[in-house]
Amino acid sequence: MFLGENLLGWLLLALGGAMAVGNALALVRPPAVRDDEDLERPPMWRSVLYIVLGSLAALWALATLVG
Repeated sequence: MFLGENLLGWLLLALGGAMAVGNALALVRPPAVRDDEDLERPPMWRSVLYIVLGSLAALWALATLVG
């Protein structure tokens, strides 16, 4: 198979981890320089939802790769 047998698992792990970590960092430390159209801070409910979904995807991918 092209690029390995577990390509989908690795991609899901990377995507889920990036989604969870990126949204967590946006909540903890918002960007210092903002445009006029940017919000002061990201919406809490959306960020928490994305953190939970990204964590679930990363955990599922990790379980798939290990097991």
